[in-house]
Amino acid sequence: MTRQRGMTLVELVITIVIIGIAAAALFSAMASITARSSDPLLRQQSLSLAEAYLEEVLLQAFLDPATGTACPSPPAQRGDYDNVCDYAGLTDAGARNARGEAIAGLGAYTVAVSVVPQAWGGLPASDVFYIEVAVTDPASQTLVLGGYRTRY
Repeated sequence: MTRQRGMTLVELVITIVIIGIAAAALFSAMASITARSSDPLLRQQSLSLAEAYLEEVLLQAFLDPATGTACPSPPAQRGDYDNVCDYAGLTDAGARNARGEAIAGLGAYTVAVSVVPQAWGGLPASDVFYIEVAVTDPASQTLVLGGYRTRY
Protein backbone atom coordinates (compact mmCIF):
# COMPACT_ATOMS: atom_id res chain seq x y z
CA MET A 1 0.00 0.00 0.00
CA THR A 2 1.34 3.43 -0.89
CA ARG A 3 0.96 6.30 1.49
CA GLN A 4 -1.33 9.11 0.28
CA ARG A 5 -0.61 12.75 0.87
CA GLY A 6 -3.00 15.71 1.23
CA MET A 7 -5.67 17.01 3.56
CA THR A 8 -8.94 15.48 4.53
CA LEU A 9 -12.16 17.45 4.34
CA VAL A 10 -12.31 17.77 8.14
CA GLU A 11 -8.80 19.22 8.29
CA LEU A 12 -9.66 21.68 5.54
CA VAL A 13 -12.83 22.87 7.33
CA ILE A 14 -10.95 23.31 10.62
CA THR A 15 -8.25 25.34 8.83
CA ILE A 16 -10.87 27.62 7.21
CA VAL A 17 -12.59 28.18 10.59
CA ILE A 18 -9.29 29.08 12.29
CA ILE A 19 -8.33 31.49 9.49
CA GLY A 20 -11.83 33.04 9.64
CA ILE A 21 -11.57 33.66 13.40
CA ALA A 22 -8.11 35.21 13.01
CA ALA A 23 -9.31 37.46 10.16
CA ALA A 24 -12.35 38.61 12.16
CA ALA A 25 -10.11 39.52 15.13
CA LEU A 26 -7.71 41.37 12.84
CA PHE A 27 -10.49 43.33 11.11
CA SER A 28 -12.03 44.23 14.49
CA ALA A 29 -8.70 45.56 15.73
CA MET A 30 -8.15 47.52 12.51
CA ALA A 31 -11.63 49.08 12.74
CA SER A 32 -10.95 50.18 16.32
CA ILE A 33 -7.57 51.69 15.39
CA THR A 34 -9.01 53.46 12.36
CA ALA A 35 -11.86 54.95 14.39
CA ARG A 36 -9.40 56.52 16.85
CA SER A 37 -6.82 57.64 14.30
CA SER A 38 -8.33 61.11 13.91
CA ASP A 39 -8.11 61.88 17.66
CA PRO A 40 -4.33 62.55 17.67
CA LEU A 41 -4.72 64.78 14.62
CA LEU A 42 -7.47 66.82 16.29
CA ARG A 43 -5.47 67.03 19.52
CA GLN A 44 -2.34 68.21 17.69
CA GLN A 45 -4.31 70.79 15.72
CA SER A 46 -5.92 72.05 18.94
CA LEU A 47 -2.50 72.36 20.57
CA SER A 48 -1.15 74.30 17.59
CA LEU A 49 -4.11 76.69 17.69
CA ALA A 50 -3.81 77.20 21.45
CA GLU A 51 -0.08 77.89 21.15
CA ALA A 52 -0.66 80.38 18.34
CA TYR A 53 -3.33 82.29 20.25
CA LEU A 54 -1.32 82.26 23.49
CA GLU A 55 1.79 83.51 21.70
CA GLU A 56 -0.21 86.28 20.03
CA VAL A 57 -1.52 87.45 23.41
CA LEU A 58 1.82 87.16 25.22
CA LEU A 59 3.56 89.27 22.57
CA GLN A 60 1.24 92.22 23.21
CA ALA A 61 2.10 95.09 25.55
CA PHE A 62 1.08 94.78 29.20
CA LEU A 63 -0.32 98.33 29.26
CA ASP A 64 -2.32 100.01 26.54
CA PRO A 65 0.20 102.04 24.47
CA ALA A 66 -2.25 104.91 23.89
CA THR A 67 -3.53 105.43 27.43
CA GLY A 68 -0.90 103.75 29.62
CA THR A 69 -3.60 101.91 31.55
CA ALA A 70 -3.82 98.17 32.13
CA CYS A 71 -7.30 97.33 30.86
CA PRO A 72 -9.12 99.94 28.78
CA SER A 73 -12.11 98.85 26.73
CA PRO A 74 -10.97 96.77 23.73
CA PRO A 75 -11.22 97.98 20.13
CA ALA A 76 -14.01 96.64 17.95
CA GLN A 77 -11.67 94.94 15.47
CA ARG A 78 -9.27 92.21 16.54
CA GLY A 79 -6.60 93.55 14.22
CA ASP A 80 -6.50 96.68 16.43
CA TYR A 81 -5.79 94.81 19.68
CA ASP A 82 -2.62 96.29 21.16
CA ASN A 83 -2.45 95.03 24.76
CA VAL A 84 -3.02 91.82 26.71
CA CYS A 85 -6.35 92.88 28.23
CA ASP A 86 -7.93 93.42 24.81
CA TYR A 87 -8.11 89.62 24.46
CA ALA A 88 -10.12 89.10 27.68
CA GLY A 89 -13.35 87.31 26.79
CA LEU A 90 -12.40 86.72 23.15
CA THR A 91 -14.38 83.81 21.67
CA ASP A 92 -13.84 82.75 18.07
CA ALA A 93 -16.16 80.26 16.40
CA GLY A 94 -13.61 78.98 13.93
CA ALA A 95 -9.92 79.72 14.23
CA ARG A 96 -8.76 83.16 13.14
CA ASN A 97 -5.41 84.80 12.51
CA ALA A 98 -4.09 87.88 14.34
CA ARG A 99 -6.01 90.20 12.00
CA GLY A 100 -9.29 88.42 12.79
CA GLU A 101 -9.56 86.69 9.41
CA ALA A 102 -10.92 83.13 9.35
CA ILE A 103 -8.38 80.37 8.72
CA ALA A 104 -9.58 77.99 5.99
CA GLY A 105 -10.31 74.44 7.13
CA LEU A 106 -10.46 75.28 10.84
CA GLY A 107 -14.04 76.53 11.06
CA ALA A 108 -15.14 73.64 13.28
CA TYR A 109 -12.85 74.68 16.14
CA THR A 110 -13.89 77.09 18.90
CA VAL A 111 -11.30 79.21 20.71
CA ALA A 112 -11.93 81.08 23.97
CA VAL A 113 -9.41 83.35 25.68
CA SER A 114 -9.57 84.60 29.26
CA VAL A 115 -7.25 87.14 30.85
CA VAL A 116 -7.36 87.62 34.63
CA PRO A 117 -5.08 89.49 37.04
CA GLN A 118 -3.43 87.01 39.39
CA ALA A 119 -0.68 87.27 41.99
CA TRP A 120 2.22 85.02 41.07
CA GLY A 121 5.75 84.41 42.30
CA GLY A 122 5.67 87.24 44.82
CA LEU A 123 4.33 89.76 42.30
CA PRO A 124 1.01 91.51 43.04
CA ALA A 125 -2.06 90.85 40.89
CA SER A 126 -1.73 94.34 39.40
CA ASP A 127 1.53 93.26 37.73
CA VAL A 128 0.54 89.80 36.45
CA PHE A 129 -2.06 88.48 34.02
CA TYR A 130 -2.90 84.80 33.69
CA ILE A 131 -3.93 84.05 30.12
CA GLU A 132 -5.88 80.88 29.41
CA VAL A 133 -6.71 79.65 25.91
CA ALA A 134 -9.30 76.89 25.54
CA VAL A 135 -9.68 75.20 22.15
CA THR A 136 -12.62 72.88 21.48
CA ASP A 137 -12.17 70.56 18.49
CA PRO A 138 -14.86 69.10 16.19
CA ALA A 139 -15.12 66.03 18.46
CA SER A 140 -16.01 68.36 21.40
CA GLN A 141 -12.74 67.69 23.24
CA THR A 142 -11.31 70.76 24.95
CA LEU A 143 -7.62 71.53 25.29
CA VAL A 144 -6.60 74.27 27.72
CA LEU A 145 -3.26 76.07 27.60
CA GLY A 146 -2.25 78.85 29.98
CA GLY A 147 0.57 81.27 30.57
CA TYR A 148 1.55 84.30 32.61
CA ARG A 149 2.34 87.81 31.36
CA THR A 150 4.03 90.18 33.78
CA ARG A 151 4.70 93.89 33.73
CA TYR A 152 8.43 94.28 33.18
